[in-house]
Amino acid sequence: MVVLLAAVGAAVAVVAGSTDAPSGSAGRVTVPASPLAVAPPPIPESSSASPSPEPPVLQEPGTLPSAGPGRFGFADQVGSVSGTAGAVQRYRVAVESGSGVEVGEFGLAVRAALEGPGSWVDSGRLRLRQVAAGSRHDFTVYLATAGTAARMCAAGGVDIRVGGQPYTSCRAPDKVIINVDRWRLSVPHFVEAGVPLSVYRTYVINHEVGHQLGNRHERCPGRGELAPVMMQQTLFLKGCVANPWPYLGGRRYAGPPL
Repeated sequence: MVVLLAAVGAAVAVVAGSTDAPSGSAGRVTVPASPLAVAPPPIPESSSASPSPEPPVLQEPGTLPSAGPGRFGFADQVGSVSGTAGAVQRYRVAVESGSGVEVGEFGLAVRAALEGPGSWVDSGRLRLRQVAAGSRHDFTVYLATAGTAARMCAAGGVDIRVGGQPYTSCRAPDKVIINVDRWRLSVPHFVEAGVPLSVYRTYVINHEVGHQLGNRHERCPGRGELAPVMMQQTLFLKGCVANPWPYLGGRRYAGPPL
């Protein structure tokens, strides 16, 4: 099964941790290098040149449902506790029926984003654990079609529309709601710059879970700098460089408050 995202362009309204009026598009976006990047080994003289690496997946093809029945299937996997210290926040994972995404696959992507390294648990003051549907939990991460996401977000006081159409993801009380359009298609400024879909997915999970953990929006610290994960990267980069992680090198990476 495959994991998912989607795209559009411009003006928006801000509400409770999801959207903001977009400004002009930022310049070239690049993916930050891994802090542990290693140079590739030299090619032996006797070997022929290696084939070019496959280009990164930027968007996921296929039919994209704009609305669904509003029914969700829950992942039954139970994860180990991520993080070294602090209170344990328990989360469930759910995918809307008819979205075309397998709930177990989405759960693995959510867990990878929240385990890091680089995730919120790197603070040393928080631990996270995925639990099954019927278990006691603090919040649920939903993957929903655009129409369902818009209704769920509006019920929590968040307007995710851009140009009158559901566009962003959001956090509502005890709910992290990821729009399947974004999951499969990313956003135009990431796609145009060749930023992998996996980077956007990690970003959107950490951004919306960041709201669930009490973090507010932040601004780009300067042209050419990494974008803070709490910056509204879905809407703009304003000269910053795409970044999906709240912690870099074990230290909180933040920008000026919005």
